Amino acid sequence: MIVIACAIIGFALGWMRAGRVGGNSKDKAQWALAHMFAFVLLGLFATLIIDRMT
Repeated sequence: MIVIACAIIGFALGWMRAGRVGGNSKDKAQWALAHMFAFVLLGLFATLIIDRMT
């Protein structure tokens, strides 16, 4: 669940950030996917750490 939540949050943040700097829809999609991948990796590591601690 953490990974899915991070993917959604990362996508939304990337989309909004590209919109703030005046990007078109292709820019927004690229930024959204890049942020989503970064957040998914963070979520994956967070999930692994939490799983190892319990």
